[in-house]
Amino acid sequence: MLHKKMTQALNEQINREMYSAYLYMAMSAHSAKVGLKGFANWFMVQYHEEMYHAMKLYEYVQRQGEDVVLQAVSQPPAEFESPLEMFTKTLAHEQYITKSINELMELAISKKDHATQIFLEWYIIEQVEEEENDNDIIAQLQLIGDNPHALLMLDRELATRATTVVTDFSKGIEDAAQSAGA
Repeated sequence: MLHKKMTQALNEQINREMYSAYLYMAMSAHSAKVGLKGFANWFMVQYHEEMYHAMKLYEYVQRQGEDVVLQAVSQPPAEFESPLEMFTKTLAHEQYITKSINELMELAISKKDHATQIFLEWYIIEQVEEEENDNDIIAQLQLIGDNPHALLMLDRELATRATTVVTDFSKGIEDAAQSAGA
């Protein structure tokens, strides 16, 4: 059983993860619109990861016998000046999510909620990877500068990114992962 404050904070994190998915879907749509289908692919894979993050939280709250209370998801921006701007915004957003996860961990520690602490460790490790990936792509985009040929090469590279998380949550995260052999 979760403390009421922990349940509320986890429900708020579900909303943040859903917004993350929505943001990356918007970035995917923008990328496709401007002809960068590799970037569109990268952001759509990121969308799937964020939905997976939200669903892990959703199921955790339910498994703890608490209510999931979904909140409205804010509208993300739809237009971006450049791929560099998108990844700069992506990094800033992931840093915000990292801060939020760290605050959840602090709350779990203060409530002596060891189960939630263990559960949140996965998210803490995941956020290190998220920020590292964003920083790597930002560094590449800065090296590219205004070189359209190099941008197209990066676009082709980003097109190879594949979804590594389950995307069918109809039977739950655990069952889906077992069925997929993950």
